[in-house]
Amino acid sequence: MQVEIWSDVVCPWCYVGSARFAKALAAFEHHAGVRVVHRSYELDPEASAAGVDVLTVLAQKYGVSREEAARREVGVAEAAHGEGLPYDGGSADAPGRRHGSTRDVHRLLHLAGDLGVREDLTDGLMRAHFGGEAATLGEGGIFDREVLLDLVSRHGVPRRRAEEVLDSEAYLVDVRADQQLARDLGITAVPTFVLNRRFGVSGAHPPEALLQAMEKAWRLPEC
Repeated sequence: MQVEIWSDVVCPWCYVGSARFAKALAAFEHHAGVRVVHRSYELDPEASAAGVDVLTVLAQKYGVSREEAARREVGVAEAAHGEGLPYDGGSADAPGRRHGSTRDVHRLLHLAGDLGVREDLTDGLMRAHFGGEAATLGEGGIFDREVLLDLVSRHGVPRRRAEEVLDSEAYLVDVRADQQLARDLGITAVPTFVLNRRFGVSGAHPPEALLQAMEKAWRLPEC
């Protein structure tokens, strides 16, 4: 069975959903027969490449104050902590993590896929971004080239190879292909889990719900 996962490393519910899916997969009786394919999805394709303070972005998006934006982060933080994940929601009176274009990040994730370390890199980048480590490495977090290169080199991607990708348009066609496929399948939000191209599950559902979905897909005849 194939499970395709569309996600973005700056999507907090993708961060939570990834941990929940991992728990569901570990509990799935036929987990050895599951092929997981990670696919790119840009949460905000028009975002600044350099990144800006996420609370400013949320406040503008929802028409609320920074204080209210910070309060909305509490619920996500609680969900993340419930899955054993680090999560730094920031505060209204101080810059927090950044939000920006993840196109280059996705290109590096495709490189990681060719090297067989995409899942590890995805998890590592999400933990560094949401847990606050990326911000301590540089003000721009994962949107700072040097910070990003440092992080990917920790997760099996040679720094020189990553630099070559960033200095070119390598893997851009792959990122665009994933996003076109998402549009073709009617995917408009992430995380979305597509099982054997038979049906999809959108959102960071509890592990029990994701496990039920896998059990259902396993029983269905292949197309």
